[in-house]
Amino acid sequence: MLDLFYAPTPNGHKVTLLLEEIGIPYRITPINIMKDDQFNPDFLAIAPNNRIPALVDHDPLTGNKAMPLFESGAILEYLADKYGQFLPKDGAERYKTLQWLHWQMGGLGPMAGQNHHFGRFAPEQIPYAISRYVKETARLYGVLDKQLEDRDYITGAYSIADMAAYPWVAYYEWQQQDLDDFPNLKKWVERITTREATARAYARAEEAFDWDKGLEAPSLTTLKEAAAAIR
Repeated sequence: MLDLFYAPTPNGHKVTLLLEEIGIPYRITPINIMKDDQFNPDFLAIAPNNRIPALVDHDPLTGNKAMPLFESGAILEYLADKYGQFLPKDGAERYKTLQWLHWQMGGLGPMAGQNHHFGRFAPEQIPYAISRYVKETARLYGVLDKQLEDRDYITGAYSIADMAAYPWVAYYEWQQQDLDDFPNLKKWVERITTREATARAYARAEEAFDWDKGLEAPSLTTLKEAAAAIR
């Protein structure tokens, strides 16, 4: 059994995209970051950086007791390795995929995240900050658009690199970007949006999450049980 501790943010969507593509059962426990669920001591036992998503694998690759994972990129790599899908096992193609995964983790995600913050959520508008992150997001979109010039997906075959980047680019309007400026990227977004697993992943989010609620039974019980299993 896989327990996914989750909110429907870009980082959260990465993991459900992969799980739905693999087609394995998993259980979602909502972690409402607007209600400070991420500071619950049991969640911190799983994800010490108090960020979603986090995962507990009750039948881990190590064969030992339940294994916790935090950081979306690490979760994607772990699941892809465990189930042998969407990440080559070895060779140059593996490292091509991983470098684009890390590109998203270190660049696209943080820059787009700052774009969201200063453009939509900051208590005061700071023109310099907004301009900086809009421009940097555009630069990163351009990098990805160039990479997609002669291929359907980032490294050729659909992979965890695509699943990591897509949920961030899907918020292009929040980031003050026009996909018509990035024609290869626009086709890539359309290609992933129409995948059946993508539709299922976003539907799971709608079913599982209520922004008006914080942790409550049975979710609180599930979290306590998962935390106890890793101790």
